[in-house]
Amino acid sequence: MNRDIVVFALRGLTANKLRSGLTTLGILIGVAAVILLVAVGNGSALQIQENIARLGSNTLTVRPSTTGGGPGGGGGPGGFAGARGGGGAGQQQATGPRVQAKDLTVEDAAALQDRSAAPSVKSASPVVTAQSATSAHEGASHPVGQFVGSVPTYLEATDRTVDSGAAFTQADVDQGRKVVVIGRTVVDNLFGTVDPLGKQITVNGVPFTVVGVLKEKGSSGIQDSDDIAIAPVTAVRQSLTGFGGIDQIVVQATGTDTTESAGAEVTQILNQRHGITPGGTADFTVQDQAALQETVSESSRTFTVLLGAVAAISLLVGGIGITNIMLVSVTERTREIGIRKAIGAPRRAILGQFLTEATVLSLLGGLGGVVAGIIGSRFTIAGVDPVIVPESIALAVGVSVGIGLFFGGYPASRAAALRPIEALRHE
Repeated sequence: MNRDIVVFALRGLTANKLRSGLTTLGILIGVAAVILLVAVGNGSALQIQENIARLGSNTLTVRPSTTGGGPGGGGGPGGFAGARGGGGAGQQQATGPRVQAKDLTVEDAAALQDRSAAPSVKSASPVVTAQSATSAHEGASHPVGQFVGSVPTYLEATDRTVDSGAAFTQADVDQGRKVVVIGRTVVDNLFGTVDPLGKQITVNGVPFTVVGVLKEKGSSGIQDSDDIAIAPVTAVRQSLTGFGGIDQIVVQATGTDTTESAGAEVTQILNQRHGITPGGTADFTVQDQAALQETVSESSRTFTVLLGAVAAISLLVGGIGITNIMLVSVTERTREIGIRKAIGAPRRAILGQFLTEATVLSLLGGLGGVVAGIIGSRFTIAGVDPVIVPESIALAVGVSVGIGLFFGGYPASRAAALRPIEALRHE
């Protein structure tokens, strides 16, 4: 009997191939969307984490605080202690009275390299970023994604290595020489296949000589890590940004085990330099890359779940489509149902037939959706390389079968409940 139920179900589906195909397509799209969007969310999260990891777990970033500042602050060495345990992704922050905040300065960065005051700090690199920096060379023009002014230690702290040529030196910084190392994207847009070393580019009209090309790091989501140029901080401030405060200080600890103590030392030194006393609000934040990575991971998981939930709506729509089609099928085949019941077909046979039809439709759509999702994950989407989550495949297929059983249940029950005499009278 079970075999007969399957045969009748398949015969019913093939009787109207176009309608069955369109119904299956709805489930296919839903399953493919779930798999692909979860893969995009997962891929985006992994790329962001890789970017943070490239900075190293022994890297700290000091930025001006957005909450103001003044006397008082994070409270000496203890101010950084919350970086790993909680609060703001490793950001040193405090509360209290506020006065005029002080900018971060190059002198602040120099003070952080005092080995007697900060024995856990390996380097502290001041960073300024030129906004809307447009580079040009012999008629070619390219808006540089990041035009950074810093010092030689910035390259090591941010895991940047020179692939050809050489990095600028401390002497270049001291003398304010207009030299620059550029990323592969800048090279491709300005020079094509021509060797850029020794050639001159203009940045917002200011000439810089290319002394090195950075090793490729690839893109992360919508950000291209190779669309970058790094020059001496003195030259950038003199020519492009002015001599105001700096944007950030990248601090490299002596090791991964000294990151927390380095953060405490940085906090203490800047508290003293900025006149911050216990109980007030600091005018800077110290951010630990390891803590930032944890926070980003949590946010990414939430984002991935949200994408999956949005995609699941299309599965729900596909399930409603199954209900609609199966109800139409029951109406069209009322006389067939009446004849089968009149010659002795039990209620469970009718119920099983229509449940099988609905399940086959959803299962075929689910398997097709898996294939479409895997194929789609081979392509870069919005700058993200999707990474398939195996659990999403199993879940999507399981849900598609469940949808067939759930949404096919009502039409199947309706068909099984038909009285033979009424079904045979149906025109």
